[in-house]
Formats: sequence, structure tokens, C-alpha cells
Amino acid sequence: MSDPVTGPATGPATSPGPGSVAGPATGPFVDSAGDPGAEPVTVVGIGADGWAGLSRAARWELHAAEVLMGGARQLALVPEPSAERVTWPSPLLPALPGLIDAHRGRRVCVLASGDPMFHGIGATLVRLLGAGRVRVLPHPSSVSLACARLGWAADRVEVVSLVARPPEVLHPAVHDRRRVLVLGADGRTPAVVAALLVARGYGASAMTVLERLGAAEERVVTGTAAGWSLPVAHDLNVVAVECRADAGAVALPRLPGLPDGAFEHDGQLTKREVRAVTLSRLAPVPGELLWDVGAGAGSVAVEWMRAHPDNRAVAVEARPDRAAAVARNAAALGVPGLRVVTGAAPGALAGLERPDAVFVGGGVTVPGTVEASWEALRPRGRLVANAVTVESEAVLASWHGELGGELVRLAVSRAAPVGGFTGWRPMMPVTIWVAVKGEGER
Repeated sequence: MSDPVTGPATGPATSPGPGSVAGPATGPFVDSAGDPGAEPVTVVGIGADGWAGLSRAARWELHAAEVLMGGARQLALVPEPSAERVTWPSPLLPALPGLIDAHRGRRVCVLASGDPMFHGIGATLVRLLGAGRVRVLPHPSSVSLACARLGWAADRVEVVSLVARPPEVLHPAVHDRRRVLVLGADGRTPAVVAALLVARGYGASAMTVLERLGAAEERVVTGTAAGWSLPVAHDLNVVAVECRADAGAVALPRLPGLPDGAFEHDGQLTKREVRAVTLSRLAPVPGELLWDVGAGAGSVAVEWMRAHPDNRAVAVEARPDRAAAVARNAAALGVPGLRVVTGAAPGALAGLERPDAVFVGGGVTVPGTVEASWEALRPRGRLVANAVTVESEAVLASWHGELGGELVRLAVSRAAPVGGFTGWRPMMPVTIWVAVKGEGER
């Protein structure tokens, strides 16, 4: 490279770099496998301003690298080094372990966009190699730069990445008067976001597209979702949205108990009030996995996943038409990652990842369904089963007698017209059995 730098003035360098470049003061590296000779993989964040925006330490790492890995765009931002250049293949994730292993023992530097630990390759490498084998030198993220340009408080903004993710993941973040930053997948992202907002009844939302943040060619485009007319932006973009609900827009909070009308269903649906109580007993915790057995419309699985972006769920439904509706509900309500298994329990449960919670909303009387669900549960896992018939109630009473837990009967009435007056129309009572694995077993 033509721009020599010196290492940070924090102590003597551990090893000389190319030419007059001095290295940073670092101690001997010991990887997670206990190999003191292994080199860490260094990940350097780089912005759209390229080499000029890098810190002295980051430039030193690029000088010292024997192997430089990254996307074609990132590699093009730095001068030609003496290091061997490796451009990421596509798809990257399946090839990544082999690429790192092939260069073990050499000084590997990875280029990443912005902050490598924020939706970036840095986090992926830590999961793959362990924190002890990865050293990260971050650059300001696109979120930091966008908030600085807009005057938005970064801690009051919800961030949604559409990189390698369907646009429907934006739905749970769309609420009136909330600010959202959308990390664009490509130049079509702003138009996709505008269309989604209009379809949700948020056409009045203000949109600001920030392209190539930090570069000399940085550009800002503003408008509203309903009036958006820029079909394609630069591939490097962040979409800032100030959500504004149109008249009549339906609020879809993350707390359980969405309106029944928010779901496509044929009547096979855990009703709103019962669903809210059921989910409170399932007690979704971030990162946990739910089985929704006999899913019907999938309302419980959908709301479980909406409770936190790290939550996962598998909806098991025997009827193909209902299973297809579950997938559509998941996409429409912002959790397209919901896995749908078409098949009847208990057979369809075989081979699934062990759950942290199971909801049996249908098929309680099918032999083996409750047994298989209970056996699959992780320790401290919760099983919640609902019954509306005398026969299914009897099954739950039997399980309660064997495993303990709680039995709750829920009766709900909704006001409805009675002639020229208003009366109470009762729904079918629901019996709910709740058991925690390891508690109360007899």
C-alpha cells in the first residue's frame, strides 16, 4: 500500500509490519482451542469513504495482513496490498468455515461494512470461531451515521434489516408516531418499504432515504410512502421512516391478543381473549422455541414470535389449506420465519427440534399427541393445552391428575345486539391445562 501508518502509541509493537509500518501493542494470542500459535482473524469495519475514513490501527491491520477477505465492493475501497485477496463467494455462509480453515496460520484480515458486529460478518465469525479468535475494529455503523444526519436519538429508534430477509419483517415495527431505520438490501428497498407502508394503512409516513452514507457522493431523498416515486435508489441505502397511521389503520400491538380479524381463518382460531390468556401461560421468553400443535390459523405461533424478534415457532397443522393460511398469516403479521409443518400429530412431531413450550390447540384427544409433546419438552418447559368439548376436557383432567399443573376454565361473553337492545352472547367455555416439566410430576 502507498499510505504507511504507525501503530497506536500504547507501547512497543509486537511485530514489524511491511516497510516502516509498526504494529499495535498486542499480547500473544491464544485461541479457544488452546493453540498459542494461531493467529486471530481481524475484522476491519470500513465505510463508504473507504481508506480515508479508516483509523490508524485499522490501516495497520490491512498493511500487515497476509490474506485480505471481503466482498468485491469492500475490497475495491482499499489500495492494492501485498496480501492475497479473497473475494467472498455466493452463498457465503456454507463456504466460510472452509475459507477460514484453508488460511489457518496466516494473518487473515476481513473487511466488513461499518460496524462488523451489527448485522455483520463479525458476529458470524464469532459464532463460528469463538470470541477468542476474532478481533474487531469497528467503523461507525450506517445506523449511527443516519441518526447523526437526521438528529435522531439512536436509542429511541427501532432498526430493521432487510438484508437477506423478507420485507414482511418490518410489520411489527410499524406503529403510529414511531421512528424506524430500515437497512436496505438493494436499490429497490425504498420502493418496497413504501409499498408495504401503504398496504398497512401508513401511506402518510415520511420517508428519508440516505444513500452512500459517509461518501463524497452521499445523497438524501425525501418523500412520503404514498407519494414515493423513486423506483430504484443506490444499493447502499438506509430508509428512515417516521410512521404516521392513516385514518382507519388497524393497530397491531406486540402484546398478545390481536383482533381475530387480523388473521385469515375458517373459524378454526383461538379467539382473542383466550389467546391472550393462553400466551400468558406459555410465557414467551426471548430466543425460545414453541410448538403450536394443531395450529389452525397459527394465531398462537404468530403472536409468540411477535413477542420478540428472537422467538421461534413451529406450527404443525394436518390440513394443507389451513397450513397454507398459517404461512400467509405469518407473513402478513411480520413473522415470515415461522416454520409450518403440514402433517398430523403425533407423527409430524418426530425429528423436530426440542421446544421450550408447546401449545396443543387441536388434537388433544388424538392418542400420543400430549405424550409426545410432553416428552419432547426441555426441562422447565411449559405445556399448555386447550379443550372445548367434554371429551377433550376429560383428557386434560386425566393428564392433570397424572402430571399436576393447573386447570383453568375461561368463559367469555361479548356484547351483541338483541333486537333494539344489547345483550351478552357467551362463547364456548375453554378449559386450559398448564404444566411445567419438572414441577408437580407424580
